[in-house]
Amino acid sequence: MSDNRGPVFVVGCPRSGTTLLYHMLLSSGNFALLPPDYRTIDILGKRFTNLLSPKRRARLVEYFVHTQNFTAAGVERSVLESRTLSECRNIADFLRIVMEEMCRKQGVSRWAEKTPYHVLYITEIKRLIPDALIVHIIRDGRDAALSMSAFGLDNPYLWECGGRLLAMAVRWKWMVEKGRSAGREIGRDYYELRYEDLVEKPRETLAQLGSFIGQELDYDRILEAGVGSVRQPETSFPGKQSKPVGRWKMQCSATELATIEGAAGDCLEELGYVLASPPAQRRLGLRVAIGVALDLAQLELKHCLKLNTPLGRLAGWGTGGTRIGRPSEAV
Repeated sequence: MSDNRGPVFVVGCPRSGTTLLYHMLLSSGNFALLPPDYRTIDILGKRFTNLLSPKRRARLVEYFVHTQNFTAAGVERSVLESRTLSECRNIADFLRIVMEEMCRKQGVSRWAEKTPYHVLYITEIKRLIPDALIVHIIRDGRDAALSMSAFGLDNPYLWECGGRLLAMAVRWKWMVEKGRSAGREIGRDYYELRYEDLVEKPRETLAQLGSFIGQELDYDRILEAGVGSVRQPETSFPGKQSKPVGRWKMQCSATELATIEGAAGDCLEELGYVLASPPAQRRLGLRVAIGVALDLAQLELKHCLKLNTPLGRLAGWGTGGTRIGRPSEAV
């Protein structure tokens, strides 16, 4: 079992099982109970880029206490404010302070954070929180694209050049490859697991993950506690009985499947997924290939602007286009 008992960050492309995995961790015990998608690094971190002065730290606290995330945390403002003013030098310090206070109030020793979009900030998280453990959950891109297109997620595109399903497949590949590339940089504190393994052989998969994070993940205890989606699974297809693994086999047309595999097939094969379309059908026509390239360019440009321009940072917009919730907004 790992000697590193640091905080766990669950990341991955949206609709890839991040919420299920996160709720399994919370159900295992010893982790602070926290709603998912806190988005501290990619939203608050870009809005409050410099926390070296007490005035800026006070401004961060004032902003945070008027969000749903503060309400969900259940920490005392006075303690949060005192620690932030004395200890906080960057957004990771602030996240650590909030989480430590939650752990203290709940009587547990560890915390985990789940924000899918943080897959784009793995190296930044690891730089700011050296003992952080990154768990990247990856789902078959065909199922993930199908689920994203049906779920009505926030749209990262100004326009979808090849249609919604293809655009989501491009998004899946882009996010997965960004995460894997960063994982190779940070080395042993990065862990990949497959959504399909978590669903189809949970005991074995959780035992291996438990060794990585230094925490016993007893599947029977997890089922008994049943936090969130462990007890009530989330789905993009309410009322349909099809299994979440391999749903694309029933719901993608041959043309849609060939297009998705043409755009993301190299990544799927690299991850060990078997392609179903003949090679000749996977060749993208010029118009579709241009659409894929334009979709990819939009993702790269938006991410680059968010990281490197004052407008992108000050706006506080996440890569998916969602802001941290005020009391009247979704978290």
